[in-house]
Amino acid sequence: MPRRKRIWFPGAMYHITSRGNRKDTIFHEKDDYIYYLHLLEKAQKCFPFKLHSYCLMPNHIHLLIETEAHSPSVIIHYIHSLYARYFNNKYRYIRHLFQNRFDDKIIKDWKHKMDTSRYIYLNPVKAGMVKNPEKYPWSSYKIFIANYEEPIINSNKIIENLCGGSKKTYKSYVELNLSKGSFYNKL
Repeated sequence: MPRRKRIWFPGAMYHITSRGNRKDTIFHEKDDYIYYLHLLEKAQKCFPFKLHSYCLMPNHIHLLIETEAHSPSVIIHYIHSLYARYFNNKYRYIRHLFQNRFDDKIIKDWKHKMDTSRYIYLNPVKAGMVKNPEKYPWSSYKIFIANYEEPIINSNKIIENLCGGSKKTYKSYVELNLSKGSFYNKL
């Protein structure tokens, strides 16, 4: 069966996901997460794109990116081939690190972007890793709710356009219904 043709155009925004082969762990320790973030920054310099949100889970990744002059395929291939080489050398792994191609969902509008960023940040909560998304260290959520900066993240667009510039409003939106436990089903 032929693969689905990916839609791409400059300025397109995507929710990118990719998981470890057979759902295996792709980040074993802190240095692995740091190296993947380094590769994101390196990729931004080679193939300019805006990174609006990320969450690196132990066995998969979520990225919310906006392309400029290169397709997500070029960007993700660059990052994942370098990361797989690093991982395979470090852990003497001889299989494919990532399962299949990455998945991409085009972001249709601002509401879709806001819902997707919320989904990304609540992923560690749904997985039972933390009770609150701000406690998870490998996501860009802390940039959106505190005075914390990370050069690879373009957070202003979400905060300004979706929440009137208020970090508190964005935090309330993401964490809405968190204590009720039904938050994830509403996405």
